[in-house]
Amino acid sequence: MDQWKWSLRDMYPTDEDWQADIDACQKLSADLSARRGHLADSATALKQTIEQYMALSQKLDAAAVFAFSALDVDMSDPVAGERNGLFRNVASAISEQLSFMTPELMQYSMETFQAYCEELSELKLYTLYAKDLLDRKAHVLDPKTEGLLVRMSDLGSLYKKGFEDLVVNDIVFPEVTTPDGQSMTANEANYRVALENPDQDFRKAYYDALMGTYGQHIHTLTTLYSGSVKSDVYLARARAFDSARSMSLFENHIPEEVYDNLLKTVSDNLQPLHDYVAFRKERLGLSTLYFSDLFVPIVRSKARTYTYEEAKDLVLKAVAVLGDDYTALIQKAFDEHWIDVLPGKNKATGAYSTGAYGYNPYILTNFTGTLDDVFTLAHELGHSMHTWFTTHTQPFVYSGYSLFCAEVASTVNEQLLSHYLLTHSTSRDEKMVLLDKRLDDLRSTLFRQTMFADFEWQAHRLCEAGEPLTPQKLCGIHRQLNETYYGPAFTVTDALANEWARIPHFYRAYYVYQYATGISAAYAIAGRILKEGAPAVEDYKRFLKSGCSAHPIDVLRYAGVDMSSPVPVLAAIESFADTLDELRRLAAEE
Repeated sequence: MDQWKWSLRDMYPTDEDWQADIDACQKLSADLSARRGHLADSATALKQTIEQYMALSQKLDAAAVFAFSALDVDMSDPVAGERNGLFRNVASAISEQLSFMTPELMQYSMETFQAYCEELSELKLYTLYAKDLLDRKAHVLDPKTEGLLVRMSDLGSLYKKGFEDLVVNDIVFPEVTTPDGQSMTANEANYRVALENPDQDFRKAYYDALMGTYGQHIHTLTTLYSGSVKSDVYLARARAFDSARSMSLFENHIPEEVYDNLLKTVSDNLQPLHDYVAFRKERLGLSTLYFSDLFVPIVRSKARTYTYEEAKDLVLKAVAVLGDDYTALIQKAFDEHWIDVLPGKNKATGAYSTGAYGYNPYILTNFTGTLDDVFTLAHELGHSMHTWFTTHTQPFVYSGYSLFCAEVASTVNEQLLSHYLLTHSTSRDEKMVLLDKRLDDLRSTLFRQTMFADFEWQAHRLCEAGEPLTPQKLCGIHRQLNETYYGPAFTVTDALANEWARIPHFYRAYYVYQYATGISAAYAIAGRILKEGAPAVEDYKRFLKSGCSAHPIDVLRYAGVDMSSPVPVLAAIESFADTLDELRRLAAEE
């Protein structure tokens, strides 16, 4: 087999095998639908209902992973495209067909469930599942209305689709001239390359052209985002939540105090970020520092490149502290082709880890040999190890993990890699590059995502208060937040005020804050592992194995982190300040 390709066909050796699972899902859905009104007439009936639904969900998850992943490696493949479309249609039909289930099951009480458990002890496995289901009772409507809300959520997703179509298919991005006289399109694909260019005038011209293009469509983009926010607010009110934020956090069992703590802790401790901006401005010798100046390397030495073999070796050495079982599993991922490694003509960009219960996880990357690619490999392997440990420990019902926990394992791996590289580096320039990368990661993930979380909270509150969302209001909020976050050494422009309009994550409300909490938790866990060794590793593995057998805040406590407290976020900010001090020290030695 090609060493650069993943072994996705291990899931479904033939197309007929995949279709067989789709057929089985449709039959299971029809069987459940036929039992409408009798899902929990008895302990035996409830057991049958849950087991059928879990079997359906397990097969549907696997079919989804294969359909989406097979298309991502070759988006021009007509067979994969047709399969993907078929899956979406089937999944949507099943969701609508079974929309009656939750309201029907909620007619029963926890006392009834416990009585059923006394009759059939096998039902005790589903105690947390039942409790979580019944806790939602106040927010679930009658079956007919639930069916309407399923269709409503499909309509709500059209705002994001409209945003994607506008940005990808309709907007024509302008050309700018590079310092060497070449033409470059000022679009998202060239964003990072352009902003790492050493010429400040070019960086600003590129950024202004890109954001100015969004500015030309700011009324349409505002309408799309406003529609998405209104959809969130409508659904929250329909389900009797106090706010859209309350609804979103309730889904993951996250107390709203966690969100409030994050915003307050970060906004009260912005001085290290202000110091970083001032240092960068001084280091680059700039009289004015713009957002477009935050990406250019502060060390101008030639960037080192890595072979894939070197990247694999570095990751294995970096995570060795997690034990032989962990490193053996990563070696297994390499040996058994869990990873699709190289860029391809029609391959999806970026990187991700995916997986389904009963199968190996899979990773898509676009490895070109940069330092970022090495960190991406470590990051995605962290996700895959989390998936593997969870699915090999928990029954299917508890084999997932929440979005709140999802970025923790991946970022722990990144921190272990950063520590290993810094410890073994003998070059001052290399250490400075690594320290600057750590600062940029924390800036973009802890500070910036918290700023975005504040933006969407303000936008939703305006809508909930009955105020229209206008370009002036949204650009004003974003301008003010950037001024507050980046401090007096930073210059906010009209172009930056438009930036909110290019953020696709805003169409998935109250999602981005989890990047900030995730990196904070990961820093705390990695720091504890490096300081305490074996006891911390065992606690961390308990977290990796727990899936959703407990709620996210409790699962993270297994690893020694309490995200209901401001302590982990404060510690991450202190780590940012310490890293900046070390970078300053090395810079002073030049």
